[in-house]
Amino acid sequence: MTTEAHASTAPQRIPLSEPWLAGNEWVYLKECLDSGWISSVGPFVDRFERAFTDYVGATGAVAVVNGTAGLHLALRAAFVEPDDEVLVPTLTFIAPVNAVRYCGAHPVFIDADPRTWQMDVGKIERFLVQECELRADVEGPGEGVSRKTCRNKRTGRRVRAILPVHLLGLACEMEGINALARRYHLRVIEDACEAIGVRYQHLPVGIRGDIGVFSFNGNKTLTCGGGGMVVAREPMWAKRVRYLSTQARDDAREYSHKEIGYNYRLTNLHAAIGLAQLEQVERLLARKRAIAGAYEQTLRDLEGITLMPVSQETEPAYWLYTILLKAGTTVAQRDTVLDQLAAEGLEARPLWQPIHQQLPYQDPSYTPFDITVAPDLYARAVSLPSSVGLSDEELQRCVAIVRQVVGGVR
Repeated sequence: MTTEAHASTAPQRIPLSEPWLAGNEWVYLKECLDSGWISSVGPFVDRFERAFTDYVGATGAVAVVNGTAGLHLALRAAFVEPDDEVLVPTLTFIAPVNAVRYCGAHPVFIDADPRTWQMDVGKIERFLVQECELRADVEGPGEGVSRKTCRNKRTGRRVRAILPVHLLGLACEMEGINALARRYHLRVIEDACEAIGVRYQHLPVGIRGDIGVFSFNGNKTLTCGGGGMVVAREPMWAKRVRYLSTQARDDAREYSHKEIGYNYRLTNLHAAIGLAQLEQVERLLARKRAIAGAYEQTLRDLEGITLMPVSQETEPAYWLYTILLKAGTTVAQRDTVLDQLAAEGLEARPLWQPIHQQLPYQDPSYTPFDITVAPDLYARAVSLPSSVGLSDEELQRCVAIVRQVVGGVR
């Protein structure tokens, strides 16, 4: 068989999550090129920040080069320092944990909740109650009015923050997380990089904690090709993030600096794409929800399959529609399913390997706390094609392939 003949018989590929660019993206980019404003200063950066501030209901927003940079800035702005500890989920993309290490701080890994697949609030509380204590420590300037700090009794380190990650277009239980943060004098940095459009208790995620971070990577619902946004509940947080993101420059004329900053600002070109995308965000979200509804309607009768969990408090955005294979499925069996889906032209992927199991984070100075659920979710989860531009015909084909492959798993 010739190469051409073989290619003609290969099934057409359906990607996992592609960008959908159908608004003013070209118009705004041309305006950038015509005006010469292409770097990190320009009118579209300001417009994008103002529009995003209004969209999520924050007090301020700072456009940055990507979500990881936003998380780093958020942690720095919240005065996370070397040898502090930050509570993070072990079931997540690695970026928020890496950002903790950029600050020289240590991650404490918290398990996933089997009901929500999000960071387990009950285990956060157990860690704080069993492993920590409040001390009347004297802190330096800029640390706020409280003199009480939370300390890990075993390591002696200050526990500084909780970093919940809203996974897959769902939401963490922010009411419980915020209550624990107040009780133990912790900051809350929300990773909403997968959660544009998600609401928890009728409010957008990202503004429930002290600082929130969004991502506009190429596979996200709203994309700039790259980029991120840091939003703040209080103006002081946004002001400090902006200061740190521009090399911590103190004077508009003189190049004077009192601390180390970063070159993390978004370009005008990327902001132009982001603004065009934000103008269409409700349409993008509506399609994501329609795709999720179709999967739920057509896959719910597959024996042993678990669909995405949605709590009554959450209005989901379904960034990647994800199912769990039958209980007891191994990683090898899941990989066989992924291979079979790929052979039929359907791009699917697993969840992330729990971070505490990955080589950079197996150091004994990092604490995994009572983790039992996350490895099982990792072994069983399969994320399905969820592109906004997925046609109804392609969606029907996805469903048929999934039913054929997953329904045949024994």
